[in-house]
Amino acid sequence: MALQSKLTSILGVLTSLLLTFIGLTAITFVIGRMMPADPVLAIVGDRASQEVYDQVYLQLGLDKPVYIQYLRYLEQLVEGDLGTSIMTAQPVLDDIIRFFPATLELATIATLLGIFVGIPMGVLAAVHQGRWPDHIVRVISLIGYSAPIFWLGMVALLIFYANLGWVAGPGRLDVYYDGIVEPTTGILMIDAAMSGEWDIFHNALSHLVLPATILGTFALAYIARMTRSFMLDQLNQEYILTARVKGMPEHKVIWGHAFRNVLVQLITIIGLTYASLLEGSVLTETVFSWPGIGQYITNSLFNNDMNAVLGGTIVVGACFVGINMLSDLLYRLVDPRIRK
Repeated sequence: MALQSKLTSILGVLTSLLLTFIGLTAITFVIGRMMPADPVLAIVGDRASQEVYDQVYLQLGLDKPVYIQYLRYLEQLVEGDLGTSIMTAQPVLDDIIRFFPATLELATIATLLGIFVGIPMGVLAAVHQGRWPDHIVRVISLIGYSAPIFWLGMVALLIFYANLGWVAGPGRLDVYYDGIVEPTTGILMIDAAMSGEWDIFHNALSHLVLPATILGTFALAYIARMTRSFMLDQLNQEYILTARVKGMPEHKVIWGHAFRNVLVQLITIIGLTYASLLEGSVLTETVFSWPGIGQYITNSLFNNDMNAVLGGTIVVGACFVGINMLSDLLYRLVDPRIRK
């Protein structure tokens, strides 16, 4: 019975993933076809003859009903073919493999900053509710959550790069270092460390500091606010009062009891934050000329490159699904009740 239950659970998860993926691709594909951009003109240009236009129109299968076009697109997806980018003249999958690691690197560092700084800030604010630590954390969270990222980015570039010269400027690497390190993982610092190119490692780190910090400010603010809210709810519970009456040390009450009970909620918040940073780092990537997937999708949209837009959107959506799955697995690790 236990084995049958596990198999049923696994089958349910796989079915849910399949339906989610089909829904994601269908919605993305239909929206792409409904946009006013003409994919044929994007390929042949506005000076092409009607004969050339009609030939490309038929080659793209645009004369078929939308559901036939979608089924053909699904067949291509199953084969790992996302089409060819008009902007780069390369397979979209190759472009995504080249651009996505930059966004992954940026979003991961920003999320880690939010976790390791935002969580202690939220706990500190909850423990000292109504006092000056709480007020400071709330002000920082408000600024980080509400201030426009593009404005923070430009101010940070002006101060720390243009005036003080503490960090490197826009881009992912200085031009004279470009092409030296073989892109094994696509993450420059890891590739530079693996190659023993420590000058390139430090240069890449210097370029990463500002955009990761600016993007991490949003993650930090959101995680700190939610941690404070969750902890306040737990600190007002009767079991916390009982633990204090029994003489349990305060740090054990806070971290061993209250914080442990908010972990499941925090995993959800961290997962959503990470996914949103993978998707929503467009403004940061634009301000800092960071060659990531967000900037790639945006430039593709401006150039009517719908294959690239669809491919990038599907990859980002798949990341959302994957992160949600990982969150579900982590729930079972931190909460024994869910495992049972």
